[in-house]
Amino acid sequence: MEDVRFVSYIEKNHFEPIQELNKQEGWTQLVERNEETKLAWSKSNIAYVMLKNEEVIGYARGLTDEHVTLYICEMLISKSYRGLGLGGKLLNIIQGKYPTARMEVLASHTSNTFYEGQNFRPFYGYRRTYEECKY
Repeated sequence: MEDVRFVSYIEKNHFEPIQELNKQEGWTQLVERNEETKLAWSKSNIAYVMLKNEEVIGYARGLTDEHVTLYICEMLISKSYRGLGLGGKLLNIIQGKYPTARMEVLASHTSNTFYEGQNFRPFYGYRRTYEECKY
């Protein structure tokens, strides 16, 4: 899609449309923790939005040390724009900025085929929240 632009998240007016995409996707924790999510965007060194006619239709947020590891925290494309190659293009743009870093993502049962189609290989990992820590 020639009329889609990929831009760095620097305009704070993109945050509310990002949250609307999260809400539509059912990513309620990001929506309910609005202030923490906003802070996360401000602290992320990988932060891109996808625009079509200035409307946010997708995004990716992540973290990197720029040399070894590049981690995509969230990536979301509006349902009406999926299957057009935009997600893969966005991942390639991001990885092209850090060519020596390996890119890592967490996938769900609904997104694993997308990532496998982008030449990602599965790996095993763990997750916990602060509330789940044992002292």
